[in-house]
Amino acid sequence: MIADINITEKSFGDKTLMSSVRFAIDDGEKIGVVGRNGVGKSTLFGILSGTDKDYTGEVIYRRGITVASTAQEHHGLGDITVLQYILAGLPEYPQLSHIIETYPLTMGDDMKLIDEYSEALQRFDDKGFYQIEEKIERELDNFQLSGLAHRTMISLSGGQKRLIEIVKIMHSDAHLALIDEPTNHMDYVAKQQFVDWMKTAREGMLVITHDRDVLREVDAIIELKDGGSVSYRGNYDAYLKQNATNTSAGMNEFEQIEKRIVNLKQKVLDYQRLKEKSRNPGTIQKFKRLENESRAELAQLQAKEKPTFWIDKDSAAQLDYKAASRYDKFKSKNIRMNMKSDDSRSKHVLVKATDVTLAYGEKILFEGVNIDLREGEALELRGRNGAGKTSLIRALLHQDGAPDLLGGELILDHHARIGVYEQEINEKYLTYPLEEAIERLYLDRELAISTTKIRGLMSDYLFTDADRAVPVSRLSGGQKARFQLISMLANEPQLLILDEPTNHLDLPSIEEIETALGKYAGAILYVSHDGYFRNALGGDVLTIG
Repeated sequence: MIADINITEKSFGDKTLMSSVRFAIDDGEKIGVVGRNGVGKSTLFGILSGTDKDYTGEVIYRRGITVASTAQEHHGLGDITVLQYILAGLPEYPQLSHIIETYPLTMGDDMKLIDEYSEALQRFDDKGFYQIEEKIERELDNFQLSGLAHRTMISLSGGQKRLIEIVKIMHSDAHLALIDEPTNHMDYVAKQQFVDWMKTAREGMLVITHDRDVLREVDAIIELKDGGSVSYRGNYDAYLKQNATNTSAGMNEFEQIEKRIVNLKQKVLDYQRLKEKSRNPGTIQKFKRLENESRAELAQLQAKEKPTFWIDKDSAAQLDYKAASRYDKFKSKNIRMNMKSDDSRSKHVLVKATDVTLAYGEKILFEGVNIDLREGEALELRGRNGAGKTSLIRALLHQDGAPDLLGGELILDHHARIGVYEQEINEKYLTYPLEEAIERLYLDRELAISTTKIRGLMSDYLFTDADRAVPVSRLSGGQKARFQLISMLANEPQLLILDEPTNHLDLPSIEEIETALGKYAGAILYVSHDGYFRNALGGDVLTIG
């Protein structure tokens, strides 16, 4: 066993985030970590990596264990290069390098230092560090990060930094790797490369992800929910089956608690009346005791918060009538996407491309691209990062930074209402509190908006009253993704353009998007490297590059 984790309390102010998180990690075990946005997945990694010590409980590692983790923030790096950053994050490399570089200048005839120097040379060789720089540069090439090894970290985009973190982990040779959302921003080739490495690597791994292609390859899944953790043996498919069984049992138990609460309320009233009618002191004391016992049990049951109940739609469809009715009653609130699903489709063309060639200056991105996208149809743009998928979308929308049209014809129906889901939120909304940002994105498009509608949208997309005054820049990744969904659907679009819409969203929200898009009456042009999402949406595939 690599580690035994038992967290009994982790709070932020008066909010308790964790109260009973317990699990163990075995050698070489690959574990996926899932849970609704905001349940504390990244907080858990902070505790396990040792950067967060403000909790109650124990994290016990086997002696001699090395832990490597992906970083979420990259502040204060100065002029450090990508190669220097990766090397500094490899367990043992900084210490061994320091000995090899400095001891020859100072050790003289000191046999103790000479022995340490010799041992460092041998360990450096055993770890393969003499070839490590070449290996890292090859890995950077594989992730389409060629030429970045000697660039400064501060000059990279957020997506590039995330990939750098993955390369660091892949070469860390640690006993345990803590990896947070590894496949966001990866194309399908890079993602398959990561999955292949994950499956064969000797490291034990905890991987925070809602990428079902990754979860399909893990040995176990840990779900954080209701302040605790639930462990499931097997991969994503096994998790869905076990979760459906567990949730059905949990709903039955919760229903019995609700019935018991109703029964206890009635008992309290009955004992109170009987006590008031009684004249015998002994009888009065008896009913008073029974009343107090019922009140105590009632208070205990009412103090229990409603558990989180979610079952995937395929498993939910297989529930019997009684269980399905119970699930409709108790299921957890999910995002609610208001999209027109009218079956009366005109089938007129919304996007038309004929032998299109796009270029930046003299550099041709691609040529000979043809598109005929009509209402009710879906088209996937597939290709490696940098092949020109986003550039094609920019050219279609006449956005800043769009490439030049060197040949062919690219037409977008000027009368069509368009909704765009982008990876990055428009900078002009980042400084505004959430409530004001929603209002402004509607007003910027000359759409009607009211306080009532804003509050309704916030409720539909799982924002709380406490979120109203939070600047958009400070929202979590999942919250920003939900803000982007609000923005995309504001004008009741006939054409949706989606750029990796499942990034940062939890599993129930992803499933809700898939269900809503499956009923959508308009046209969909999308980019996604989520195999499950592509299978759900379907449509034709246009390979770029």
